[in-house]
Amino acid sequence: MKTFIFLVLLGIHDAAAVTHSLKYFYTASSGVPNFPEFVTVGMVDGQPFSYYDSVIKKEIPKQDWMAKSEGPEYWERETQSSIGSELTFKENIKTAKNRFNQTGGVHIVQMMYGCEWDDETGEVNGYEQYGYDGEDFLIFDLKTQTWIAPTPQSLISKNNWDNDKAQNTYLKNYYTQLCPEWLKKYVNYGRSSLMRTELPSVSLLQKSPSSPVSCHATGFYPDRALMLWRKDGEDLHEDVDQGEILPNNDGKFQMSANLDLSSVKPEDWGRYECVFQLSGVKEDIVKRLEKAVIRTNSETSTPLIPIIIAAVVILVAIIGGVGFFIYRKKSAKRPPSPVNNPEVMEELNPKA
Repeated sequence: MKTFIFLVLLGIHDAAAVTHSLKYFYTASSGVPNFPEFVTVGMVDGQPFSYYDSVIKKEIPKQDWMAKSEGPEYWERETQSSIGSELTFKENIKTAKNRFNQTGGVHIVQMMYGCEWDDETGEVNGYEQYGYDGEDFLIFDLKTQTWIAPTPQSLISKNNWDNDKAQNTYLKNYYTQLCPEWLKKYVNYGRSSLMRTELPSVSLLQKSPSSPVSCHATGFYPDRALMLWRKDGEDLHEDVDQGEILPNNDGKFQMSANLDLSSVKPEDWGRYECVFQLSGVKEDIVKRLEKAVIRTNSETSTPLIPIIIAAVVILVAIIGGVGFFIYRKKSAKRPPSPVNNPEVMEELNPKA
């Protein structure tokens, strides 16, 4: 949503400057059949560039440009870092269950951290967030260098982490200095791929005659896009349900915007149009609302299922929530990560 608001304010076509992002997603799970207990994914500008899971036990590149830019030493270092994180997060699952008085069942611990860099203004920002079973657990406030605890179970960690002034100072330095340096390096590695533009296929979809009409765009890149409905050339806000930008399984993106037509007369349909705008592309893609071009549920059920499933799998397994982290280390060994180091872990859950 932040990206959406940013583009609305600046104007999508005038966005010559680009806000680049480097994000890491850690996911640990228990009780999930046929799924790795631990997964890490590194993403630059929404593109996965590195991957590790507890089955393959190896950090691997996900982009050709990354494989060509870094040698065996880099990947071995990243592998060892992820192996250490795997052990840490397995302990986190156990501690989380104790905090919430749980035993069996499916449980997921996730973590998201990273930084953003505006290549025109030089402005940088960072974030580190944790959660449990899809609910926020801890959030780092970069400005105050303190932790936000959304639940009573996270207060123990918040209090301990707030008292670790040296680590919080380090985190601020990491997210405003070190992380942006690595982000710039990765952007330079993959510039030809990351700075490309690909237009989507845009369709009008409707489940039933009484359902809203969904304007659906899929296959676009980058994820800096805007979709809106207009009536007589004026932007509509009422009766429009704006969806989020979601990843496809091929590194591209999709999004939808639904228009409620319950109060619109059939003869007025021609006054409405869906508009898709992509950063760096001057021409809009416009779909006028016409009954003849709307694809109904029976036509779209088959092709849409893989798209939806792919998005759900990626969101749940990689991005879905934010993770929380009970055992914490003092400083970073892995260059792009503030959570891994060779020192002994410190347990923040006080023993009875």
